Amino acid sequence: MGAHAHHHEESFISKYVFSHDHKMISKQFLVTAIVMGIVAVMLSVFFRLQLGWPGESFAILETFLGKWAPDGVLDRNAYLALVTIHGTIMVFFVLTGGLSGTFSNLLIPLQIGARDMASGFLNMLSYWFFFFSSVIMILSLFVEGGAASGGWTVYPPLSALPQAMPGSGMGMTLWLISMVLFVVSSLLGGLNYVVTVINLRTKGMSMTRLPLTIWAFMVTAILGVLSFPVLVSAVVLLLMDRTMGTAFYLSDIFIGGEALDVTGGSPILYQHLFWFLGHPEVYIVLLPALGISSEVIATNARKPIFGYKAMVGSILGIGFLSFIVWGHHMFVTGMNPFLGSVFVFTTLLIAIPSAVKAFNYITTLWQGNIRFTPAMLFSIGLVSTFVTGGLTGIILADSALDVNVHDTYFVVAHFHIVMGMSAIFGMLAGIYHWFPKMFGRMMNTKLGYAHFWVTLISGYGVFFPMHFVGIAGAPRRYYEYSNFDFLDSVMDLQPIISTFAIVGAIGQLFFLFNFFYSIFYGQKAVQNPWKSNTLEWTTPVQHVHGNWEGPLPEVHRWAYDYSNPAHEDDFVPQTTPALAGEEIH
Repeated sequence: MGAHAHHHEESFISKYVFSHDHKMISKQFLVTAIVMGIVAVMLSVFFRLQLGWPGESFAILETFLGKWAPDGVLDRNAYLALVTIHGTIMVFFVLTGGLSGTFSNLLIPLQIGARDMASGFLNMLSYWFFFFSSVIMILSLFVEGGAASGGWTVYPPLSALPQAMPGSGMGMTLWLISMVLFVVSSLLGGLNYVVTVINLRTKGMSMTRLPLTIWAFMVTAILGVLSFPVLVSAVVLLLMDRTMGTAFYLSDIFIGGEALDVTGGSPILYQHLFWFLGHPEVYIVLLPALGISSEVIATNARKPIFGYKAMVGSILGIGFLSFIVWGHHMFVTGMNPFLGSVFVFTTLLIAIPSAVKAFNYITTLWQGNIRFTPAMLFSIGLVSTFVTGGLTGIILADSALDVNVHDTYFVVAHFHIVMGMSAIFGMLAGIYHWFPKMFGRMMNTKLGYAHFWVTLISGYGVFFPMHFVGIAGAPRRYYEYSNFDFLDSVMDLQPIISTFAIVGAIGQLFFLFNFFYSIFYGQKAVQNPWKSNTLEWTTPVQHVHGNWEGPLPEVHRWAYDYSNPAHEDDFVPQTTPALAGEEIH
């Protein structure tokens, strides 16, 4: 077998298309997510043009949107479709598929010392379900009535009645089909990740020696496996309401003065099912980014991560608590106030493990010998956005305070900072940090710095002013606000927000050029460019099938032995045996 393996030449199809190799599959996920991200960012620029300068004509809108922007003015229904697809792509296709799909695939086998995933075939299927799900979501933009227009949460009755509005027709059906395929992809991937971490760790790699990245990916996968099926049930019931005349979510509906023959359903039921996925989903997006930051911050501060066991405990605590807080999305649905107070309590409780992580990052940075690589800057940026966005979460967690700002721009600002910016920063940190491992070349550092500062400043420039627009009472998802005199004072902020959004979108060109140019022409990487301890840096720069050419490495210590006084170098790889009399973690 060994001799045969060396002479086995893979065809183009088996190597690049239907690959079973986790390293190739991670690249497939990453490139697909980048393409989806470009689409989502463009959509956000289109609707920000309308919000910043309502009713004005922009030639770029007519160029890209055609009949959805007659004479360059965005159509009202098209506005809702753009907002919906932007949110859906960012939450699911970029920050769930892109983040977990890329880094769980790349790092789990490499960091635990495995030849590959438990099942390469399931892994391949996971990517292709994700790919077809992405294709269907993009295609839904081109159907006659327009894409789904119910917001990314697709609440009924807008989503349950095909005749409710143009975007409730074929576009909504495609959205629902796309999401079911997406969940299939997540489940195949998630089960694979969990089994791999539990069963395929190399000799000496106990659970307490795992890098924090692996803990984060594993808990993320468990959250996905437990919560995504609930979304499928919500979607299946919604499809039945749309096509089979059932009334799970519909009751006492009037359209055009005509009463529909449906009674007994409850749109609130859908909200419960959706947010039972939707809140764990927030942490499915966040935890991998936090895990990546733990690794990048410890490596570039040249210090052991502060409070390893507390960090593992906080990942597990966040994972558990994320299942019992979904009601905070529903404080204004007529929920029993006592039940509301229970959700207030559990939501405030989840701030504790989140704060543990924030303080431990700051303590790891404290008096470290810091190297400001682009990956390190993005990880520090994540700590900033995680804290800033988390503070507004405390306001939204309180049912009495939430009533005032629910469904306003305040909510949009909160979750874009705490979830959007944090997760994007974690993902970018991971790309800059593991690019040499993925492609065998280095990304350009100066372009990385430019990318970071433009992204950070424009990100805060967009979402910080939004808090004030929300406190003034501006509801989210409105096409324009000119009829509301009481909002005149804060509407001056809208052009500023839109300008920052456009600058931020253009700033991503630094990254796109750097990424695709460096794949082919970047400086060639050495085996361990960051002088890091984890196992993936013991593999050859040129990818080999099975990751290690010889026997699998044996692990003798934890992943964070930086600046250990017992050793000459300021890093001690996990494969280094203990010195005489040395205490091993």
